[in-house]
Amino acid sequence: MFTEKTSKPMQSHERNVIGQNTHIVGDIKSEGDFRIDGTVEGTITTSGRVVIGKQGKVTGKVICKLAEIEGEFSGELIVNDVLTLKSNSKITGDVTIGKLSVEPGATFNATCAMKGSVKELKHGKKAEKIA
Repeated sequence: MFTEKTSKPMQSHERNVIGQNTHIVGDIKSEGDFRIDGTVEGTITTSGRVVIGKQGKVTGKVICKLAEIEGEFSGELIVNDVLTLKSNSKITGDVTIGKLSVEPGATFNATCAMKGSVKELKHGKKAEKIA
């Protein structure tokens, strides 16, 4: 008569904010999103979104699902989905992305690799799908 509902694990929707007068040196891991208006030197790893505000500056490595940059980034940036560069952004280093969105005025001095998935074709041949 009654069926038992199975619950799915809830995704964390926490938001971590690093304020304008904050300076962090070290590695940060979280499942939640980040907004950085201060300075971070180190590695940020998250399955969420990273936003670097207009006054924000990150030096090091960032691994995330989505990223939106309006400030400065220098180092290695790995974005599994979409990287959005606002007009004031300044990016240097190595960048690996799924998709890229760049506003006019952004400074992008980096080596960039856009990931694509490999799709199996008929007769066992492989072709790269560029996203």
